[in-house]
Amino acid sequence: MAYSLPMSTFVDIRRRHIGLMQTTVNTLGNILSHVSQQQAITLRDLQDGPKGWSILEVVCHLRDFDLFFLQRARMMVEQVNPQLPAYDHEALAIERAYNREKLADAYWSLAQSREKFVVFFMRLNEEDWERSGIHPERGPFSMLDVLIQVGHHDCVHIEQITRILLQR
Repeated sequence: MAYSLPMSTFVDIRRRHIGLMQTTVNTLGNILSHVSQQQAITLRDLQDGPKGWSILEVVCHLRDFDLFFLQRARMMVEQVNPQLPAYDHEALAIERAYNREKLADAYWSLAQSREKFVVFFMRLNEEDWERSGIHPERGPFSMLDVLIQVGHHDCVHIEQITRILLQR
């Protein structure tokens, strides 16, 4: 038996996930308010061994991927079923020398990016929400997938940062 949800349910799901995008960045800001620059560059994710990412590298990754997620979403609105670009997050961390940045600047850039991303989602009309693309790893990818992935991605890395802080 097929079950379809009313449009109001989808609108509510989208609204709540847009709210989650704001909440996760605020949560991260609260966590980072107690982290020094020295801690941010030296405390590492020991689950990944001695080369695991530092707190600062995780924050820079979140910042950069926020921009990538937004770029993909814009492509989906502007193009018909585009092939979405792939990104090598490990290579970016090295190329961009994440651990040389200032934690406060990286977080501020993430917060600014997220504000733009939230506005982007809030301005989408129903036709825009129906747009999709081809994700390089997941295949067909809807606008709702983008929205949900942002919140999920944030939560995974917020857990990682709190785990790093608990290791000290």
